[in-house]
Amino acid sequence: MTSFIHRGRWKKGRVAVSCGEDETMARWEEIPELMALDSRRQLIRIPPELDVPITDRVRRLIDTAAFRRLARITQLGLVSLVYPAANHTRFEHSLGVYRLALLVLKHLSHDPRFRAQVTPHEGEKLIVAALLHDLGHWPFCHAIEDLGLPDVPPHEAFVARFLRDEPVALLLERDWGLQPDDVLNLVAKHRADGVSSLLQNILSGPLDVDKMDYLFRDSLHAGVPYGRFFDQQRLVGSLCLNERGDGLAITEKGKTAAELMVFARYVMFSEVYWHHAVRSATAMLQRSFFELKDRLDLEALFSAGEWEFIESLRQSAGQSKTAEILNGLFGPVRTLYKRIAQFHYFDGDDVYRRIAGRPYRWLVACAHHLAELLSRKLGIPVSSHQVLVDAPPVHKEIEFRVDVFFPKEATYRPLSEVSPVVRALAQEQFDHYVKRVRVFAAPSIAGEIKSLGSLTELMHQAAEATDASQDYLSNTA
Repeated sequence: MTSFIHRGRWKKGRVAVSCGEDETMARWEEIPELMALDSRRQLIRIPPELDVPITDRVRRLIDTAAFRRLARITQLGLVSLVYPAANHTRFEHSLGVYRLALLVLKHLSHDPRFRAQVTPHEGEKLIVAALLHDLGHWPFCHAIEDLGLPDVPPHEAFVARFLRDEPVALLLERDWGLQPDDVLNLVAKHRADGVSSLLQNILSGPLDVDKMDYLFRDSLHAGVPYGRFFDQQRLVGSLCLNERGDGLAITEKGKTAAELMVFARYVMFSEVYWHHAVRSATAMLQRSFFELKDRLDLEALFSAGEWEFIESLRQSAGQSKTAEILNGLFGPVRTLYKRIAQFHYFDGDDVYRRIAGRPYRWLVACAHHLAELLSRKLGIPVSSHQVLVDAPPVHKEIEFRVDVFFPKEATYRPLSEVSPVVRALAQEQFDHYVKRVRVFAAPSIAGEIKSLGSLTELMHQAAEATDASQDYLSNTA
């Protein structure tokens, strides 16, 4: 009898607790966007046959001019010069990230530790941040940011501008009860308390929704398999909180999916993002922007769509040598510079270590000295705009650090400890394996330069001349 009464009391207590949990779950399930995952009433279809649930308040945001601008900015920019179908937009990508954020929130809302920290309203903040995370990107944004020029603001500054513009700001307050800075904090990581750190980690971290979408989507549109060979559904289903509760971890069942994502990232950088022809086009654009930036209205330029951006560059170039470079990128005939040399981290000649990570002004000055050396060696004029030195930027890719939770032992272990794949591809410095120092030359002169054979000694001489003259410190380098 006592046992029966005890069990009855236990059941009663459990019902009480469960009611409280049910109320919390009900609040999560009442988020309109999470409800829309199952209702399927309003949908936008994006590749590959994915339905993105749209509510009225989401539709009002994506119909603003600020968001529609993303439909005029391609996700991969110059990659389409090498992979012709890679012309998908940041609009499509943003919808993909938003959809994944919903799936992650739906999954984590069943985790008591997550619910104890994150309120449904904070979940809505993440939904908006996922949708609007690319709002500040301008055309060819990452290539230009990699130049590290002091007068080029980070794209987060433009996120703030668009979030504070009246149409977006009014919708955030009216439809979501949010201020622009609430969203900006997650996108730009301005504040990192416990909850903010966790939400930021979901949006931008080792296993973030941004990376999960762009690896898959970039691979899909480029027509290569590399970024699609990780189990996105399995990965989302394995997400949990790390031991501190301020970031994401995975359960043991997601280990293989995480390993495949690490490998996907490695191969996409090696075969797509840092493909030698893609880097040729990138080096051409970077040099053109560097030469023209003082003639440009950067605020207007960075608020434009892609084709307006290109036209502004070409008009500013006029009939200059820079116009020839831009014409090779955006003119009627594609004319990319040819690779005449490349240097790897593991080469014994040390050119890579001498040049990688140098300021962009130094690379321009080095190309100038290399052109002078080539002129003397070949006995013909080689101008500085005909030679481009492309090197890994100062900023490096983040290492892949995430913990694995083993429920039976109730312990967390770094993925790199339990995975030889991650230990090999992500624990070491990622950039050294996939990014090379390369030298490109205009097609009209590339053949003659190649006839010289190795450029190793000339590269050392050019680097020494650049360091000695320090002309890269001037604005006219």
